[in-house]
Amino acid sequence: MVYQEKPLRPDGLRTYSLRSRASKVSIKDFARISGPNDSLARFIDKLPNALAAKDFKEFVAILRKARARKKAIIFAMGAHVIKVGLSPVLIDLAKEGWMSAIALNGAGVIHDFEIAFCGRTSEEVDVQIKDGRFGMARETGELLNEAIRFGAENDLGLGEAVGRMIARSKFPRKNLSLLGTAYRLNIPVTVHVALGTDIIHFHPRLSGEALGKTSLQDFFLFSAMVRRLNNGGAFLNIGSAVMLPEVFLKAVSLIRNKGLCLENFSTAVFDFIRHYRPSENVVRRPLGKRGRGFYFVGHHEIMIPLLAAALKSK
Repeated sequence: MVYQEKPLRPDGLRTYSLRSRASKVSIKDFARISGPNDSLARFIDKLPNALAAKDFKEFVAILRKARARKKAIIFAMGAHVIKVGLSPVLIDLAKEGWMSAIALNGAGVIHDFEIAFCGRTSEEVDVQIKDGRFGMARETGELLNEAIRFGAENDLGLGEAVGRMIARSKFPRKNLSLLGTAYRLNIPVTVHVALGTDIIHFHPRLSGEALGKTSLQDFFLFSAMVRRLNNGGAFLNIGSAVMLPEVFLKAVSLIRNKGLCLENFSTAVFDFIRHYRPSENVVRRPLGKRGRGFYFVGHHEIMIPLLAAALKSK
C-alpha cells in the first residue's frame, strides 16, 4: 500500500450474545394467518404489530374510547372523499355516532349537492374546459348560491345553510347527502372556501359577501368544535392537502390564544401520499405536550371503508 493510513481490522472486537440484545422485532408481533371464515375484527387483530398496522389498531382503539367517553370526533374531508362514492359509508358512521362535526372544502359541498340532486357528479374537465362548458351546470350554481345567500341573510353558516336546503328539498337522492343527513342529525358541518376555487364562484348569482360571511362564521364554529377535542378527542383529516390542515392549525392557535385548554387529543391523516401541510399542521404541530399523531397512506376508497368496518366490528 502506498497510503499512510492503514485499514482498521476487526481483530479484538467485543461481541455479546444475540439472546441478550434488545430487538425491535419479535415473533410475538408477527402477522397471524387469517382463516376463510374469520371476521373483520379477527383479521385486523391478526395484522402484525408493526408500523402502519400497529398504528391503525391503536387509532381505532382511540376512536372507540373517544366515542365511549363522548369526546369530539371531527371528520375533515376533501372533495375526493365524496367523489369516489364514500357517502353511504360516511352517513352510516354519522348515524352510528362516530362524527361530532364535519368540515369540508367548497368542492365537497358541490359534489354532495350534485349527488343529492341527480345521483351523479364529477364532470369530464379535460373535455368541458376546451369550449368553456366546465363548471357551467345551471342547477349547481343557482341552488347552492341561493342557499348561501339565505344563510347570510339569516346568520347561518355555509354548511348549515346548504344542509338545510338539501334536507328540506325533494331531491331524489337526498338520502345520500352527507350535509343533508348531518343537518337532520344536528351534526355541525362547516365549509371552508377559498375564493375562485369552486365552480359556483363564477355563477351570476354568486354573492361574495354572502360566501365570505357564511364561510367565516363556519370557521368560528369549527374552532368551537376543535376546542372540544380537549382531553380525549380525535381529529381526522381525510384527503385535504392544504385547505383543512391550514384551517385546523389556525383554529388551534385561536383556542390557545384565548387561554382555553386544548391538550391530550389525537390526530390522523388519511391520504394517497404524504403531504407537507397535513404532516406538519395536523400530525405534528398542534398536539402540544400530549397526544398522538398518525399518518395513513392509501386510497380513500379502500382505507375509509376499512376504518368504518373496523370501528363497527365487535
